[in-house]
Amino acid sequence: MTANTPTVIMFGIYLVAMLLVGWLGYRATSNLSDYILGGRSLGSVVTALSAGASDMSGWLLMGLPGAIFLHGVREVWIAVGLIAGAWLNWRFVAGRLRAYTEKAGNALTLPDYLSNRFEDRSNVLRIITALVILVFFTLYAASGAVAGARLFESMFGLPYATSLWVGAIATIAYVFIGGFLAVSWTDTIQAALMIGALIVAPLMVIQAAGGPTQAIEVVRSADPANLDLFNGLTGVGIVSLAAWGLGYFGQPHILVRFMAASSVDTIPKARRIGMTWMILCLAGAAAVGFFGIAYFKLNPQQAGGITADAERVFIETAKLLFNPWVAGVLLAAILAAVMSTLSCQLLVCSSALTQDIYKTFLRKEASQGELVWFGRAMVLLVAGIAIALAADPNSKVLSMVSYAWAGFGAAFGPVVLGSLLWPRMTRNGALAGMIVGAVTVLVWKQFGWLGIYEIVPGFILASIAIVLGSLLSRAPSSRMRDDFAAVDRQMQARPAG
Repeated sequence: MTANTPTVIMFGIYLVAMLLVGWLGYRATSNLSDYILGGRSLGSVVTALSAGASDMSGWLLMGLPGAIFLHGVREVWIAVGLIAGAWLNWRFVAGRLRAYTEKAGNALTLPDYLSNRFEDRSNVLRIITALVILVFFTLYAASGAVAGARLFESMFGLPYATSLWVGAIATIAYVFIGGFLAVSWTDTIQAALMIGALIVAPLMVIQAAGGPTQAIEVVRSADPANLDLFNGLTGVGIVSLAAWGLGYFGQPHILVRFMAASSVDTIPKARRIGMTWMILCLAGAAAVGFFGIAYFKLNPQQAGGITADAERVFIETAKLLFNPWVAGVLLAAILAAVMSTLSCQLLVCSSALTQDIYKTFLRKEASQGELVWFGRAMVLLVAGIAIALAADPNSKVLSMVSYAWAGFGAAFGPVVLGSLLWPRMTRNGALAGMIVGAVTVLVWKQFGWLGIYEIVPGFILASIAIVLGSLLSRAPSSRMRDDFAAVDRQMQARPAG
């Protein structure tokens, strides 16, 4: 199918606006810190909304509504887990990480922080961290490119190959030009667009289905199991869905937002804004899927699109229930979700290659201008690889996405938590935890033991490896202990917020 003129115009306005923000970011970028961390200048609102937008990709507007449309409210367990994990991440990681990265040599990236935090002069920890980031995020970015291509293909009737390049180039452009500031500012705009769409769309679907009471009865009549939170789920199944929340502690594209906050004092307000945004967005996405059951039950003649693909429930309701101009804005929200996550992935990969490989091993004396342009070149390189991997929409890379979140969560989550909360942790403990976490996820995924989500055993075994590796190695140096104590005092001197 092809989109109508209003939709094309609204998409065009949105893309031009993102490029304009990229140009503004370019004007505010003068050194590597600006390009990969925004000069640690993000206020509470931008920190909160950019973290949320980079987290909630196209899954929020397509995957979650589609899952609830197919299986009913039992799918909200994943949202419960995500909300709990995100709050804990804001509460116990965000502020400490912001303080500790500045204390640990003004670290600009996660590998930089871990290397400095544990005084790893061999740089083994830096290399392994950077490699894990590059492998998982290149595959993750390929998935984002596929999602963007599918949206353009669906909306505008373009061939898949053309759609892939259009969507990718739109994102690459503002990341290449403006770096971290452009990504953060665009993420803030995209977050506002996403929450607006997810407040308006479910209200319209509920009204079109006859109001909440009638809609719920229609959903019940379609299948009573739609209202059963435990339908078909075992204890292991519930744990597996809720365990997605464990992944937050190790996601580099979210952690970097904490590192870029203007100060530790911005974090409590950012947490309140971010959690409010997240809860409203997840509730709205769930409502679209749930009440979409009622709408299409009452209007089966309009259900062709979702019969072919349930993940189109948001797209179809937007097109059917809204004025074409408004529908264009709502559908741009899906593109916003895809672009916000893809842009963060590209920038984190570029940062790892620039700060942790190029500057550390190849060009220690490189000027700031050289590093910024090398970072831009790495955006193009990683994007090129991602596009190549995404060229086949049925590529095996898509299967990697299901455990990329688990991979980051298990490899980095326990390590980040331990580095911030346990003064006895050592470099060997961090290495052991990172390797055990990543390997466990990769192996467990292949065999599917116990039917449990691989992040659970990965997180547990990584935590055990950290404790054993740390206790069996030399105790931290006096400087490491002093730095930990200084950060601890800084955090205790602040109100909890």
